[in-house]
Amino acid sequence: MVQKKSELFSEELTEQASYFKALSHPARIQILNYLATINTCITGDISEQLPLGRTTVNQHIKELKNIGLIKGNIEGVKTKYCLNTEKVKELKQIMSAFLSEVDNSEYKC
Repeated sequence: MVQKKSELFSEELTEQASYFKALSHPARIQILNYLATINTCITGDISEQLPLGRTTVNQHIKELKNIGLIKGNIEGVKTKYCLNTEKVKELKQIMSAFLSEVDNSEYKC
């Protein structure tokens, strides 16, 4: 039986990789920065804040929602977007632990 490559790694590594994958596009980072900068939930079109088409921005929003970094609640015909602060804190812990482990490596070139 053939295993998926992701099944060859621990659940922890797979979770880390899913966060890093979600952050792997500059548009997604810009969306997160924008939501953090305005420090509130917005009802409206985030695509006005990026140099990309609405459909493309919506695909990036979907990726961020899938990992849980942002929330999107439908209110009438618009969607209200917010950072999910609990998931952002979780991401911060994951990244901090990862970078600390990499930085503390004894092997240096």
